[in-house]
This record gives sequence, structure tokens and C-alpha cells, in this order.
Amino acid sequence: WNESNNTGKRRSQPRSGFGGISNRSRGKKPIIAAVKGLCLGGGFEMAINADMVLASSSAVFGLPEVRIGVVALAGALPRLVRTVGRQRALECALTGKQYPADEMRAWGLVNEVVTGDYEGGNKGEKGREIQEGGEQYKGVVRRAIEVAEVIAGNSPDSVMISKYGSELGWAGIGVEDGSASVTQVMKDKGVDGGENMKEGVRAFVERRTAKWVNSKL
Repeated sequence: WNESNNTGKRRSQPRSGFGGISNRSRGKKPIIAAVKGLCLGGGFEMAINADMVLASSSAVFGLPEVRIGVVALAGALPRLVRTVGRQRALECALTGKQYPADEMRAWGLVNEVVTGDYEGGNKGEKGREIQEGGEQYKGVVRRAIEVAEVIAGNSPDSVMISKYGSELGWAGIGVEDGSASVTQVMKDKGVDGGENMKEGVRAFVERRTAKWVNSKL
């Protein structure tokens, strides 16, 4: 940082942005952020662009850039306005204040606050694997894996299309245009009436767990 600052040369970032996440908006797989400890500056910008944010009760969030003479340029500013509203976003960006996880949940930026001693509620096969993981799978990381397992157990086509439709709203596309785009993608990609849609309906009627096939999206 000191070298690039003295020479005036900015360090290049991947197209996907800071940490490979801050500008990533059209990926097919959902991003779940598991936040523990300090989540400031670039870390906060990554969390803001995640699809879901799970935070440890000890997590702290903030954009301290203004306090050191720089600006949050990895996508946080416009996204923060859309997520928490203009006044709260400006409070965060202009003061450099730090916020606890509970407050970020109240603002709608954090989905769930997890206690540090959380040991998991998943009793399935993946739950046993997580249980055997020991220390590395405690607390918020363990909970994030459980949420990911729930998502992975759903239709891969439905998950990807739902994520795409949500991203249209994130980009400011109107409801009618966004809905029309989702419908068109489903038709073009063969999702509407496809194998997973048929399997899901059959499984629902037969009261059994669906057996999904790999998505062709």
C-alpha cells in the first residue's frame, strides 16, 4: 500500500472486484458471507455484495475510509443505499462509525446473528460431517454451512433463476421488465417444464424428497 501510494500507481483489481466478490453480481452460485470479528472497509464491501450475510455476535462492521483520506470504491456506496436506505448509508459512509452485528441485522444488512458457541442444529449427513470438523466449523461458519446445505438441497434450476431475478431488482430493473426477463430466461434455457420442474412437482404430490438432476444453466 505504501509503495503504490507513494508512486501514485493504483493496484489492479480483478473484474469481480475486491476479494473477487465486491463486483460479482451475475454468478450462478449464491455467496454466503460468514463474518467474525472486524469487517471494515474492503471486508464490509465484500459482505454488502454477498447474497446472504451471517454474522458472529462479536462481529463489527463499518466503512472507516473517510477517517484515513480514502473512499470506498469497491461498490459499497450505491449498494448500501439500496440495502439500508440513504440516511443510514450516509451515516455509515460519512462518519466512519463502527456498528455491532445486532444493529446491522436491524438495518437489514445481516440475515442472522450467531452466537460464538453455536454447535449446529443440522442432524443430516452434512451435519455429522460439520460436527466432526471440530473447531474450524464452530459458530458462524458452521451455521453458514448449514444454510448452504439447505440451499443446495433445493432445485438447482430454481435457485439459479431466483438469484437471477433478485439481481435484476438489485440492478434497478422494474418489476414488469424483471419478471418478463425471468420468464423468458426460463423458456430459453428449458427450465420451464424441464426435468427438475417435473421432478419437483412429482415429489411434492408423492410426498417424497425430490431427486434433482444437474442444472443445464
